[in-house]
Amino acid sequence: MVTTAIQEQDGNIVAILTGRLDTASVPETEKALSPLSDYEGKDIIIDCTDLEYISSGGLRIFLSLLQNAKEKGGEVYIKGISNDVRTVFTMTGFINIFKFK
Repeated sequence: MVTTAIQEQDGNIVAILTGRLDTASVPETEKALSPLSDYEGKDIIIDCTDLEYISSGGLRIFLSLLQNAKEKGGEVYIKGISNDVRTVFTMTGFINIFKFK
């Protein structure tokens, strides 16, 4: 189970994820993050400080957000990933796709 919160900070859109982004929570998380696709030319920061786990479905959500943001002139940054989540990003090559803060 993952909880999400979206807020604006310093002109950026910040999505805060807390918990486990596993296969069961992907549909709900995708729906919760869907407003992020409405922003034109804004950078999105995904705050993963309290994200304990991410599944391949969660990575797909991140990739979709990145593609959408780039189409609209923005960028997606990942902030505060744990060592476990960083390992998943490294193993899948996502470490080379995203920018980190």
